[in-house]
Amino acid sequence: MARSWKDSDVKADSLKNQIIAVIGYGIQGNAQANNLKDSGFNVIVGVNQSGGSWKKARDDGHEVMPVKEACAKADIIHVLIPDMVQAQVYKDEISPHLKAGKALSFSHGAAIHWKWIVPPHDVDVIMVAPKGPGSKVRETYQQGFGTPSIVAVYQDHTKMAWDRTLAIAKGIGSTRAGVIETTFKEEVETDWFGEQVDLCGGSASMVMNAFETLVESGYQPEIAYFEVLHELKLIVDMIQRYGIAGMYRRVSETARYGGLTRGPMVMDREVKEKMKKALKMIQDGTFNQEWTSDYAKNGKNAFDRYMKEIESHQIEQVGKRMRSMMWPGSTE
Repeated sequence: MARSWKDSDVKADSLKNQIIAVIGYGIQGNAQANNLKDSGFNVIVGVNQSGGSWKKARDDGHEVMPVKEACAKADIIHVLIPDMVQAQVYKDEISPHLKAGKALSFSHGAAIHWKWIVPPHDVDVIMVAPKGPGSKVRETYQQGFGTPSIVAVYQDHTKMAWDRTLAIAKGIGSTRAGVIETTFKEEVETDWFGEQVDLCGGSASMVMNAFETLVESGYQPEIAYFEVLHELKLIVDMIQRYGIAGMYRRVSETARYGGLTRGPMVMDREVKEKMKKALKMIQDGTFNQEWTSDYAKNGKNAFDRYMKEIESHQIEQVGKRMRSMMWPGSTE
């Protein structure tokens, strides 16, 4: 069973005098920097001075400076910029200031696991990965609770790496909910797998195929939208709160029997074998090589050919009308 910690298990006093530089002020950077500051930690924010994040961070009450200056000043460098720019920013602005005894911290392990970044041996390398978007990390903290995190130490030069890791987790509110030990390898491979076959790729493809099946069989697109997409959130919310069995106990008997008998008919062994293939492509580096190569060649345009297909799909056209009906004034 994995090691875990709750709020009462963690003391953060040893880090109160250390400076934490949050690099990047996007959704996660914003949330984590503010939570850490509100928890009494000494936080600075490192961002590009020409970007909008500079003003936003300053307006939120942070000491803001260019990335290289923040890294020079910090004891802990917490990297919260997008995955695909981390290697270049590390090379140009972080690495020259990564002195012995400092800590290099992440909320996702890809850059270290795939060796986009190879840190020196005389620093700590740690990870605190909240299991939720930045907006939820901030919201739950302000409500007096927190978003759970998984935590890891890749390199413990100072013999304080775990103290630093758990203190950051406590500072962003995660120990209030609970944190669980993992490794950089496990976090990356399971995170990418979940995104690809279930959370993003799998669920979106399942919904689109279900929608097409109903429409091609002569049913109205609006009714199909309600049945295969709109109500999905209600079921997922029940699963998250009560578990799979708990969800089944809270739906109609017809839905329960139909789901229990037809679900495995659709999501069968063949689908599971395809999931295993997707996992293997993550584990052996095939996906990493494909993704980094495509991004290096096309940048953010790497998504365009796929997004255009989705945006032109009938379910998206119907969905815009349905959402405007249910949430007047909403924007896409």
